[in-house]
Amino acid sequence: MNCRHCNTPLSHVFVDLGSAPPSNAYLRPEQLNAPEVWYPLRVMVCDQCWLVQTEDFTSADQLFDADYAYFSGFSSSWVTHTGRYAQAMIERLSLGMESKVVEVATNDGTVLSHFSERGIPCLGVEPTASTAAAARERGIPVVEAFFGKELGKFLADKEGQADLMIANNVLAHVPDINDFVSGFAQLLKPQGVATFEFPHLLRLVTENQFDTIYHEHFSYLSLTAVERIFGANGLDVFDVETLSTHGGSLRVYAQRSDSGDWTRSPAVDGLLETEDREGMRELAFYTNFQSRAEAVKDGLLSFLIRARREGKTVVAYGAAAKGNTLLNFAGVRPDFIRMVADKNPAKQGKYMPGSRIPIRSPEEVLATQPDYVVILPWNIAAEVQEQWAGISGWGGRFVTAVPELFIK
Repeated sequence: MNCRHCNTPLSHVFVDLGSAPPSNAYLRPEQLNAPEVWYPLRVMVCDQCWLVQTEDFTSADQLFDADYAYFSGFSSSWVTHTGRYAQAMIERLSLGMESKVVEVATNDGTVLSHFSERGIPCLGVEPTASTAAAARERGIPVVEAFFGKELGKFLADKEGQADLMIANNVLAHVPDINDFVSGFAQLLKPQGVATFEFPHLLRLVTENQFDTIYHEHFSYLSLTAVERIFGANGLDVFDVETLSTHGGSLRVYAQRSDSGDWTRSPAVDGLLETEDREGMRELAFYTNFQSRAEAVKDGLLSFLIRARREGKTVVAYGAAAKGNTLLNFAGVRPDFIRMVADKNPAKQGKYMPGSRIPIRSPEEVLATQPDYVVILPWNIAAEVQEQWAGISGWGGRFVTAVPELFIK
Protein backbone atom coordinates (compact mmCIF):
# COMPACT_ATOMS: atom_id res chain seq x y z
CA MET A 1 0.00 0.00 0.00
CA ASN A 2 1.12 3.54 -0.77
CA CYS A 3 0.41 6.64 1.32
CA ARG A 4 -2.99 8.17 0.65
CA HIS A 5 -1.47 11.62 0.37
CA CYS A 6 2.09 11.48 -0.99
CA ASN A 7 2.06 7.97 -2.54
CA THR A 8 5.14 6.82 -0.61
CA PRO A 9 5.23 3.01 -0.12
CA LEU A 10 4.22 2.23 3.49
CA SER A 11 6.33 -0.14 5.58
CA HIS A 12 5.96 1.05 9.19
CA VAL A 13 3.15 -0.38 11.35
CA PHE A 14 1.71 2.00 13.93
CA VAL A 15 -0.65 -0.52 15.57
CA ASP A 16 -2.30 -3.83 14.69
CA LEU A 17 -5.64 -4.40 16.42
CA GLY A 18 -6.33 -7.74 14.81
CA SER A 19 -9.60 -7.81 12.91
CA ALA A 20 -13.14 -6.56 13.43
CA PRO A 21 -16.37 -5.84 11.58
CA PRO A 22 -17.02 -2.21 10.63
CA SER A 23 -17.69 -0.41 13.91
CA ASN A 24 -21.06 1.01 12.90
CA ALA A 25 -22.41 -2.20 11.31
CA TYR A 26 -24.92 -2.89 14.08
CA LEU A 27 -26.79 -6.16 13.73
CA ARG A 28 -30.53 -6.64 13.53
CA PRO A 29 -31.93 -9.69 15.36
CA GLU A 30 -32.48 -11.60 12.11
CA GLN A 31 -28.79 -11.20 11.25
CA LEU A 32 -27.57 -13.09 14.32
CA ASN A 33 -27.77 -16.42 12.49
CA ALA A 34 -25.64 -15.13 9.61
CA PRO A 35 -21.88 -14.57 9.44
CA GLU A 36 -20.32 -11.13 9.74
CA VAL A 37 -17.60 -9.74 7.52
CA TRP A 38 -14.45 -8.98 9.51
CA TYR A 39 -11.58 -6.89 8.15
CA PRO A 40 -8.01 -6.55 9.43
CA LEU A 41 -7.55 -3.38 11.48
CA ARG A 42 -3.94 -2.45 10.90
CA VAL A 43 -2.63 1.13 10.84
CA MET A 44 0.50 2.37 9.08
CA VAL A 45 2.54 5.58 9.29
CA CYS A 46 4.14 7.37 6.34
CA ASP A 47 7.73 8.39 7.07
CA GLN A 48 7.60 11.20 4.50
CA CYS A 49 4.42 13.21 5.25
CA TRP A 50 3.65 11.59 8.65
CA LEU A 51 0.08 10.71 7.76
CA VAL A 52 -1.10 7.80 9.93
CA GLN A 53 -3.62 5.69 8.03
CA THR A 54 -5.49 2.41 8.02
CA GLU A 55 -4.40 -0.23 5.59
CA ASP A 56 -6.95 -0.57 2.79
CA PHE A 57 -9.31 -3.52 3.15
CA THR A 58 -12.77 -2.05 2.52
CA SER A 59 -14.39 0.93 0.82
CA ALA A 60 -16.26 3.98 2.09
CA ASP A 61 -19.61 2.99 0.56
CA GLN A 62 -19.52 -0.27 2.53
CA LEU A 63 -18.89 1.60 5.79
CA PHE A 64 -21.27 4.54 5.33
CA ASP A 65 -24.40 2.88 4.03
CA ALA A 66 -28.13 3.63 4.15
CA ASP A 67 -28.47 2.17 7.66
CA TYR A 68 -25.62 4.20 9.20
CA ALA A 69 -26.57 4.50 12.86
CA TYR A 70 -24.49 7.36 14.28
CA PHE A 71 -26.64 10.44 14.99
CA SER A 72 -24.67 13.29 16.56
CA GLY A 73 -27.65 14.99 18.17
CA PHE A 74 -28.01 12.34 20.88
CA SER A 75 -25.01 13.73 22.79
CA SER A 76 -26.03 16.79 24.81
CA SER A 77 -22.40 17.85 25.22
CA TRP A 78 -21.91 17.76 21.44
CA VAL A 79 -25.06 19.84 20.87
CA THR A 80 -23.72 22.43 23.32
CA HIS A 81 -20.32 22.39 21.62
CA THR A 82 -21.81 22.96 18.17
CA GLY A 83 -24.00 25.79 19.43
CA ARG A 84 -20.95 27.61 20.78
CA TYR A 85 -19.12 26.99 17.52
CA ALA A 86 -21.97 28.43 15.44
CA GLN A 87 -22.16 31.57 17.56
CA ALA A 88 -18.39 32.06 17.32
CA MET A 89 -18.42 31.68 13.53
CA ILE A 90 -21.37 34.02 13.08
CA GLU A 91 -19.53 36.69 15.05
CA ARG A 92 -16.06 36.10 13.60
CA LEU A 93 -17.20 36.00 9.96
CA SER A 94 -20.14 38.44 10.30
CA LEU A 95 -22.52 35.87 8.84
CA GLY A 96 -26.08 36.89 8.05
CA MET A 97 -29.04 36.29 5.76
CA GLU A 98 -26.91 37.07 2.70
CA SER A 99 -24.27 34.50 3.63
CA LYS A 100 -24.06 30.83 2.76
CA VAL A 101 -22.93 27.99 5.03
CA VAL A 102 -22.16 24.50 3.71
CA GLU A 103 -21.46 21.56 5.99
CA VAL A 104 -19.82 18.43 4.62
CA ALA A 105 -20.92 15.29 6.49
CA THR A 106 -23.86 17.13 7.99
CA ASN A 107 -25.15 13.97 9.71
CA ASP A 108 -28.51 14.72 11.35
CA GLY A 109 -28.21 18.49 10.90
CA THR A 110 -27.23 19.30 14.48
CA VAL A 111 -24.57 21.83 13.47
CA LEU A 112 -26.46 23.53 10.63
CA SER A 113 -29.60 23.88 12.74
CA HIS A 114 -27.80 26.52 14.82
CA PHE A 115 -27.27 28.58 11.64
CA SER A 116 -30.66 27.99 10.01
CA GLU A 117 -32.45 29.05 13.20
CA ARG A 118 -30.81 32.46 12.72
CA GLY A 119 -31.99 32.72 9.13
CA ILE A 120 -28.59 31.98 7.58
CA PRO A 121 -28.92 29.95 4.34
CA CYS A 122 -27.47 26.47 4.72
CA LEU A 123 -26.71 23.40 2.65
CA GLY A 124 -25.68 19.99 3.91
CA VAL A 125 -23.73 17.27 2.13
CA GLU A 126 -24.28 13.82 3.62
CA PRO A 127 -23.84 10.39 1.98
CA THR A 128 -25.84 8.29 4.48
CA ALA A 129 -29.58 8.16 3.85
CA SER A 130 -30.59 7.68 7.49
CA THR A 131 -28.89 10.79 8.82
CA ALA A 132 -29.66 12.87 5.71
CA ALA A 133 -33.35 12.19 6.28
CA ALA A 134 -33.03 13.38 9.88
CA ALA A 135 -31.40 16.62 8.70
CA ARG A 136 -34.15 17.23 6.16
CA GLU A 137 -36.73 16.84 8.92
CA ARG A 138 -35.08 19.89 10.51
CA GLY A 139 -35.73 21.81 7.28
CA ILE A 140 -32.12 21.66 6.09
CA PRO A 141 -31.56 20.94 2.37
CA VAL A 142 -29.15 18.04 1.90
CA VAL A 143 -27.23 16.73 -1.09
CA GLU A 144 -26.96 12.99 -0.53
CA ALA A 145 -23.49 12.19 -1.87
CA PHE A 146 -19.84 11.73 -0.99
CA PHE A 147 -17.93 14.99 -1.23
CA GLY A 148 -14.91 15.63 -3.42
CA LYS A 149 -13.48 17.92 -6.07
CA GLU A 150 -16.13 17.21 -8.71
CA LEU A 151 -19.04 17.71 -6.34
CA GLY A 152 -17.44 20.87 -4.96
CA LYS A 153 -17.20 22.37 -8.44
CA PHE A 154 -20.75 21.25 -9.31
CA LEU A 155 -22.23 22.82 -6.17
CA ALA A 156 -20.25 26.03 -6.70
CA ASP A 157 -21.79 26.36 -10.17
CA LYS A 158 -25.31 25.32 -9.14
CA GLU A 159 -25.73 26.64 -5.58
CA GLY A 160 -23.07 29.34 -5.35
CA GLN A 161 -19.89 29.39 -3.30
CA ALA A 162 -19.79 29.33 0.48
CA ASP A 163 -18.73 31.93 3.02
CA LEU A 164 -18.20 29.16 5.56
CA MET A 165 -17.62 25.46 5.02
CA ILE A 166 -17.75 23.10 7.99
CA ALA A 167 -16.15 19.66 8.26
CA ASN A 168 -16.57 18.28 11.77
CA ASN A 169 -15.11 14.81 12.37
CA VAL A 170 -15.06 13.86 8.70
CA LEU A 171 -11.52 14.59 7.47
CA ALA A 172 -10.40 11.33 9.07
CA HIS A 173 -13.26 9.43 7.40
CA VAL A 174 -12.35 9.94 3.74
CA PRO A 175 -10.27 7.43 1.76
CA ASP A 176 -9.15 9.95 -0.88
CA ILE A 177 -8.07 12.83 1.34
CA ASN A 178 -6.53 14.81 -1.54
CA ASP A 179 -9.73 14.78 -3.59
CA PHE A 180 -11.79 15.66 -0.51
CA VAL A 181 -9.71 18.71 0.41
CA SER A 182 -9.63 19.88 -3.21
CA GLY A 183 -13.42 20.09 -3.12
CA PHE A 184 -13.23 22.80 -0.44
CA ALA A 185 -10.96 24.91 -2.64
CA GLN A 186 -13.63 24.66 -5.34
CA LEU A 187 -16.67 25.49 -3.22
CA LEU A 188 -15.27 28.29 -1.02
CA LYS A 189 -15.70 31.93 -1.96
CA PRO A 190 -12.39 33.73 -2.65
CA GLN A 191 -12.29 35.04 0.94
CA GLY A 192 -14.31 32.18 2.42
CA VAL A 193 -13.27 30.13 5.43
CA ALA A 194 -13.36 26.39 6.04
CA THR A 195 -13.07 24.82 9.48
CA PHE A 196 -12.10 21.23 10.12
CA GLU A 197 -12.42 19.46 13.47
CA PHE A 198 -10.73 16.12 14.06
CA PRO A 199 -9.16 14.18 16.94
CA HIS A 200 -5.54 15.19 17.40
CA LEU A 201 -3.08 12.36 16.78
CA LEU A 202 -0.80 13.77 19.48
CA ARG A 203 -3.50 13.18 22.10
CA LEU A 204 -4.34 9.76 20.66
CA VAL A 205 -0.75 8.63 21.17
CA THR A 206 0.13 10.34 24.45
CA GLU A 207 -3.18 9.35 26.10
CA ASN A 208 -3.39 5.86 24.61
CA GLN A 209 -6.70 6.45 22.84
CA PHE A 210 -6.31 3.43 20.58
CA ASP A 211 -10.05 2.73 20.59
CA THR A 212 -10.62 5.73 18.32
CA ILE A 213 -9.07 3.57 15.61
CA TYR A 214 -11.64 1.81 13.45
CA HIS A 215 -12.29 1.18 9.77
CA GLU A 216 -14.41 4.30 9.28
CA HIS A 217 -11.35 6.36 10.23
CA PHE A 218 -9.02 6.14 7.25
CA SER A 219 -6.59 8.75 8.67
CA TYR A 220 -5.25 9.88 12.07
CA LEU A 221 -4.18 13.47 11.86
CA SER A 222 -1.56 15.85 13.16
CA LEU A 223 -1.31 19.50 12.18
CA THR A 224 2.03 18.58 10.61
CA ALA A 225 0.33 16.22 8.16
CA VAL A 226 -2.78 18.36 7.64
CA GLU A 227 -0.87 21.51 6.71
CA ARG A 228 1.04 19.59 4.06
CA ILE A 229 -2.12 17.95 2.67
CA PHE A 230 -3.99 21.25 2.54
CA GLY A 231 -1.11 23.05 0.87
CA ALA A 232 -0.97 20.45 -1.88
CA ASN A 233 -4.70 20.78 -2.57
CA GLY A 234 -5.40 24.50 -2.71
CA LEU A 235 -5.88 25.46 0.94
CA ASP A 236 -3.73 27.36 3.46
CA VAL A 237 -4.01 26.86 7.21
CA PHE A 238 -4.25 30.24 8.97
CA ASP A 239 -5.44 29.40 12.49
CA VAL A 240 -5.87 26.46 14.85
CA GLU A 241 -7.55 25.86 18.21
CA THR A 242 -7.26 22.95 20.61
CA LEU A 243 -10.57 21.49 21.82
CA SER A 244 -11.62 19.05 24.51
CA THR A 245 -14.07 17.15 22.29
CA HIS A 246 -13.48 13.48 21.43
CA GLY A 247 -10.62 13.20 23.87
CA GLY A 248 -8.74 16.19 22.46
CA SER A 249 -9.32 17.64 19.00
CA LEU A 250 -8.08 20.38 16.73
CA ARG A 251 -10.16 22.96 14.92
CA VAL A 252 -8.19 24.05 11.88
CA TYR A 253 -9.12 27.18 9.94
CA ALA A 254 -8.25 27.24 6.24
CA GLN A 255 -8.65 29.56 3.27
CA ARG A 256 -8.08 29.31 -0.46
CA SER A 257 -4.39 29.47 -1.34
CA ASP A 258 -5.05 31.62 -4.40
CA SER A 259 -7.20 34.33 -2.86
CA GLY A 260 -7.52 34.13 0.93
CA ASP A 261 -6.39 37.16 2.91
CA TRP A 262 -6.62 35.96 6.52
CA THR A 263 -3.38 36.52 8.46
CA ARG A 264 -1.63 33.43 9.75
CA SER A 265 -2.06 33.12 13.52
CA PRO A 266 0.96 32.46 15.76
CA ALA A 267 -1.05 29.50 17.09
CA VAL A 268 -0.30 27.55 13.90
CA ASP A 269 3.48 27.72 14.19
CA GLY A 270 3.22 27.26 17.95
CA LEU A 271 1.40 23.95 17.57
CA LEU A 272 3.73 22.79 14.80
CA GLU A 273 6.65 23.46 17.14
CA THR A 274 4.90 21.46 19.88
CA GLU A 275 4.46 18.52 17.54
CA ASP A 276 8.12 18.74 16.59
CA ARG A 277 9.19 18.76 20.25
CA GLU A 278 7.07 15.68 20.88
CA GLY A 279 8.85 13.92 18.02
CA MET A 280 6.00 13.63 15.53
CA ARG A 281 8.44 13.84 12.61
CA GLU A 282 10.38 10.86 13.94
CA LEU A 283 9.49 7.16 13.74
CA ALA A 284 10.29 6.60 17.40
CA PHE A 285 7.14 8.52 18.35
CA TYR A 286 4.98 5.84 16.72
CA THR A 287 6.77 2.59 17.52
CA ASN A 288 5.67 1.76 21.09
CA PHE A 289 1.93 2.18 20.69
CA GLN A 290 1.16 -1.54 20.25
CA SER A 291 2.24 -2.53 23.76
CA ARG A 292 0.23 0.30 25.31
CA ALA A 293 -2.95 -0.79 23.52
CA GLU A 294 -2.41 -4.35 24.70
CA ALA A 295 -2.02 -3.14 28.29
CA VAL A 296 -5.51 -1.60 28.14
CA LYS A 297 -6.94 -4.83 26.77
CA ASP A 298 -5.32 -6.84 29.55
CA GLY A 299 -6.60 -4.45 32.23
CA LEU A 300 -10.17 -4.61 30.99
CA LEU A 301 -10.18 -8.39 30.73
CA SER A 302 -8.72 -8.79 34.21
CA PHE A 303 -11.49 -6.60 35.64
CA LEU A 304 -14.25 -8.45 33.76
CA ILE A 305 -12.96 -11.87 34.81
CA ARG A 306 -12.77 -10.77 38.42
CA ALA A 307 -16.27 -9.27 38.35
CA ARG A 308 -17.75 -12.44 36.87
CA ARG A 309 -16.06 -14.64 39.48
CA GLU A 310 -17.49 -12.40 42.19
CA GLY A 311 -21.00 -12.72 40.73
CA LYS A 312 -21.21 -9.03 39.79
CA THR A 313 -23.40 -7.71 36.97
CA VAL A 314 -21.60 -5.64 34.33
CA VAL A 315 -23.30 -3.57 31.64
CA ALA A 316 -22.00 -0.81 29.37
CA TYR A 317 -23.13 2.62 28.32
CA GLY A 318 -22.85 3.92 24.78
CA ALA A 319 -22.98 1.75 21.66
CA ALA A 320 -20.18 3.82 20.20
CA ALA A 321 -17.72 2.95 17.45
CA LYS A 322 -14.79 3.34 19.85
CA GLY A 323 -16.48 0.84 22.16
CA ASN A 324 -16.68 -1.70 19.37
CA THR A 325 -12.96 -1.37 18.72
CA LEU A 326 -12.21 -2.00 22.39
CA LEU A 327 -14.64 -4.91 22.80
CA ASN A 328 -13.51 -6.72 19.67
CA PHE A 329 -9.81 -6.19 20.33
CA ALA A 330 -10.28 -7.61 23.83
CA GLY A 331 -12.59 -10.42 22.69
CA VAL A 332 -15.42 -9.38 25.04
CA ARG A 333 -18.79 -11.09 24.58
CA PRO A 334 -22.19 -11.04 26.40
CA ASP A 335 -20.90 -13.39 29.08
CA PHE A 336 -18.78 -10.49 30.35
CA ILE A 337 -21.00 -7.49 29.51
CA ARG A 338 -24.70 -8.33 29.45
CA MET A 339 -26.03 -5.36 27.50
CA VAL A 340 -25.22 -1.87 26.31
CA ALA A 341 -27.42 1.17 26.94
CA ASP A 342 -27.83 3.77 24.20
CA LYS A 343 -30.20 6.72 23.82
CA ASN A 344 -30.37 6.37 20.03
CA PRO A 345 -33.59 4.51 19.03
CA ALA A 346 -31.90 3.50 15.77
CA LYS A 347 -29.49 1.31 17.78
CA GLN A 348 -31.88 -0.04 20.41
CA GLY A 349 -32.94 -3.61 19.74
CA LYS A 350 -29.83 -4.26 17.67
CA TYR A 351 -26.53 -5.90 18.61
CA MET A 352 -22.97 -4.66 18.75
CA PRO A 353 -20.97 -5.80 15.71
CA GLY A 354 -18.54 -8.60 16.48
CA SER A 355 -19.27 -8.92 20.19
CA ARG A 356 -23.02 -9.27 19.56
CA ILE A 357 -23.88 -7.70 22.90
CA PRO A 358 -27.54 -6.55 22.89
CA ILE A 359 -28.27 -2.81 22.79
CA ARG A 360 -31.16 -1.63 24.95
CA SER A 361 -32.67 1.65 26.10
CA PRO A 362 -31.09 3.32 29.13
CA GLU A 363 -34.28 2.70 31.12
CA GLU A 364 -34.18 -1.03 30.45
CA VAL A 365 -30.52 -1.31 31.41
CA LEU A 366 -30.93 0.75 34.58
CA ALA A 367 -33.83 -1.44 35.66
CA THR A 368 -31.37 -4.34 36.11
CA GLN A 369 -29.51 -2.35 38.81
CA PRO A 370 -26.04 -3.35 37.56
CA ASP A 371 -23.01 -3.44 39.83
CA TYR A 372 -20.76 -1.87 37.21
CA VAL A 373 -21.36 0.37 34.18
CA VAL A 374 -18.49 0.43 31.68
CA ILE A 375 -18.61 3.78 29.87
CA LEU A 376 -17.44 2.95 26.36
CA PRO A 377 -17.41 6.53 24.97
CA TRP A 378 -15.03 7.71 27.69
CA ASN A 379 -14.96 11.19 26.14
CA ILE A 380 -18.47 11.82 27.55
CA ALA A 381 -17.88 10.05 30.88
CA ALA A 382 -18.72 13.14 32.92
CA GLU A 383 -22.02 13.53 31.07
CA VAL A 384 -22.93 9.87 31.66
CA GLN A 385 -21.95 9.94 35.33
CA GLU A 386 -24.16 12.96 35.89
CA GLN A 387 -27.13 11.43 34.08
CA TRP A 388 -26.78 8.06 35.84
CA ALA A 389 -25.73 9.31 39.27
CA GLY A 390 -28.62 7.29 40.75
CA ILE A 391 -26.73 4.00 40.42
CA SER A 392 -24.93 4.85 43.64
CA GLY A 393 -28.21 4.13 45.40
CA TRP A 394 -27.66 0.39 45.01
CA GLY A 395 -23.86 0.54 45.14
CA GLY A 396 -23.31 0.69 41.39
CA ARG A 397 -19.99 2.02 40.10
CA PHE A 398 -18.66 3.44 36.84
CA VAL A 399 -15.74 1.98 34.90
CA THR A 400 -13.62 3.37 32.08
CA ALA A 401 -10.87 1.36 30.36
CA VAL A 402 -9.01 4.04 28.37
CA PRO A 403 -6.29 5.26 28.84
CA GLU A 404 -6.16 2.77 31.72
CA LEU A 405 -8.69 0.98 33.91
CA PHE A 406 -10.44 3.33 36.31
CA ILE A 407 -13.32 2.42 38.67
CA LYS A 408 -15.30 5.20 40.32
